[in-house]
Amino acid sequence: MILAAVILGAAYWMYHQHEATLQAAQAKAAQQNRSVPVATATVAKGDIGVYQEGIGLVTPLATVTVTSRVQGQIEEIHYREGQMVRKGDPLIDIDPRPYQAQLSQAEGQLAHDEALLAQARIDLDRYQAAFSRNAIAQQQVYDQEQAVKQYEGTVKNDQGLVDNAKVNLVYCHITSPIDGRVGLRLVDVGNIVQANSATGLVVVAQLQPITVIFSVAEDFLPQIQQQLRQGHKMAVYALERTDETQIATGTLLTIDNQIDTTTGTVKLRAIFPNTDSSLFPNQFVNGKLLVNTLHDVNVVPNAAIQRNAQGAFVYMVKPDQTASIQNVTVGTADGDITQVDGVEAGQVIVVNGFDKLQDGIKVVVHNGTGPGTGGGGAGSTPGSGPKTSKSGGKTKS
Repeated sequence: MILAAVILGAAYWMYHQHEATLQAAQAKAAQQNRSVPVATATVAKGDIGVYQEGIGLVTPLATVTVTSRVQGQIEEIHYREGQMVRKGDPLIDIDPRPYQAQLSQAEGQLAHDEALLAQARIDLDRYQAAFSRNAIAQQQVYDQEQAVKQYEGTVKNDQGLVDNAKVNLVYCHITSPIDGRVGLRLVDVGNIVQANSATGLVVVAQLQPITVIFSVAEDFLPQIQQQLRQGHKMAVYALERTDETQIATGTLLTIDNQIDTTTGTVKLRAIFPNTDSSLFPNQFVNGKLLVNTLHDVNVVPNAAIQRNAQGAFVYMVKPDQTASIQNVTVGTADGDITQVDGVEAGQVIVVNGFDKLQDGIKVVVHNGTGPGTGGGGAGSTPGSGPKTSKSGGKTKS
């Protein structure tokens, strides 16, 4: 009786062990046969830009605080706040009547002294004729010659007073010294202004073209200088402060004359046409300088690059539809693509669906292309300048 119970118990245990083993084997097989959905792209050959970037400040080429050069009452204001003006356009008129009176007075004095000069010259001619006949002493001729010179000096002084009065009249009509945008109005009609006052009447800032001053690491200075010496125009991009949207495209204008020893950077000035007025004075932007362009390199989408404790890697899709980890060396990033070493052009890599992805696991491509064609490829527009990438433009260290 006891023996029979032992035999039945052993049989029951063996049956359940077999069932558990069978279920485990089925689960393992199901796990191996299950495919992970992914999106893919193809490694491409292309060009990619090497950028240096820094926070920049938009600075006008010229900013003029217009002041009066004469004293008087403001008679008329010709501009509107925020108006774009050209060089020579009228801005402010100051009452010219006091200076017109000064001009008339100076012209009258000039006419009086010119008449005295003419009379002195006539007398000199008469004295010289009389002296030639020994009718007068030579000293009288010398005295008259000096009198003529005195009147000539007086006339010259009067002419200077006339010219000065005319200049003051011109100063009563204030015009724009540059092309630019007028700021807010600082004075109103009827106010009395002083000559050369520290308080300006209006500020005019040149907006087209406009410049951006930003800093880059001093390590790139020799390369930048070499390109400038060769006459190459180096492209500069202005991006908004979030570094996601490009605002304007310009060229490098010049380099500062010294390196900032506290930061190890050097200031650069770039010039932008700014025809659409997208850049505004004292606006903060991110300046990105195209230092170099790498040609015929392997590029992949930024999304394909993964990282672990060992470094950067990508998942390659093999012809048997399995994923394989491939270690890569990351180089320059430009927009939404990155230059990498460790892969070859034409290889298919995963760009989406990493949650359940493992080395050796089966994958199924869900981007409508399949392996080998992969989503149009990476770097279809490489080297075309920064677009909307937060990481674009940073160089490999």
